[in-house]
Amino acid sequence: MNVPRPMTWHAALHQLQREGQAHALATVVTSAGSTPREPGARMVITADAVHDTLGGGTFEFQVIDAARTRLASGQNGMSLEAFSLGGRSGQCCGGFVNVLLEVFSGSTATLAIFGAGHIGTELVRLAAPLPWQVAWHDSREAIFPSWADAQPRLSCHHAPDPLAAVAALPAGSHALVLTHDHTEDRQLIDALLKRGDMASIGLIGSRSKWASFRSRLKDAGHGEQALAKVRCPIGIPMSDKTPYAIALSALAELLPLVGSSERPDQRGLEPAALRHVFNEPRI
Repeated sequence: MNVPRPMTWHAALHQLQREGQAHALATVVTSAGSTPREPGARMVITADAVHDTLGGGTFEFQVIDAARTRLASGQNGMSLEAFSLGGRSGQCCGGFVNVLLEVFSGSTATLAIFGAGHIGTELVRLAAPLPWQVAWHDSREAIFPSWADAQPRLSCHHAPDPLAAVAALPAGSHALVLTHDHTEDRQLIDALLKRGDMASIGLIGSRSKWASFRSRLKDAGHGEQALAKVRCPIGIPMSDKTPYAIALSALAELLPLVGSSERPDQRGLEPAALRHVFNEPRI
């Protein structure tokens, strides 16, 4: 069994954010009486590791348990946890601590890019700052650039069998098909439609290309409802046909399709929770 090596909280936070892995940041925000650590002490918690410390003991175990419960729910956001070190935590310090839990459920979206040509390369570059897992596929050998190894949340797949590549995608992926070969494009679209659980499917090409594909896919048994899920051409309408511009327009079209689980009208802690913290009686 490989146990993740503990790091300082800031090193762990940087790595986990970069990789898009689920984690929680626990911060002591207020304290009163005798407590293990001072306000500002932090700890990072994942499903199988803990980085840094809030002081140890039962109190810390309960913080870890609260964080992992939130992580298991898969919901981002903040919450305040109150600990009386003579009561809830079963410790004799006699103090009182409020801990802010900030939960990051990790990258919730997967973008599957089929094709490592000029447009595919620009797509991967542009997607780097986005909080998505990017799975880059190409049937050709030794096609991926050397810099791809250093890009966070990016995995490169030599995929000579397009059917196997599609079968390996997680449900709810967003797929963009732009290979070097029209036959391969059609095979990929056919396989993606047969899965029936992709969040979105985009195909590069002209309207005439899609008309040809659509006819053959319909003959292969795909109904109108399924075929309507394919966007072709991809991207928002524009006159610039350079690879960078096409990639930029394709991502601009994709962003609202991926969406966000965050409420636009409420970020951070509920106001009532803050009022409770700052007005509660001190020991």
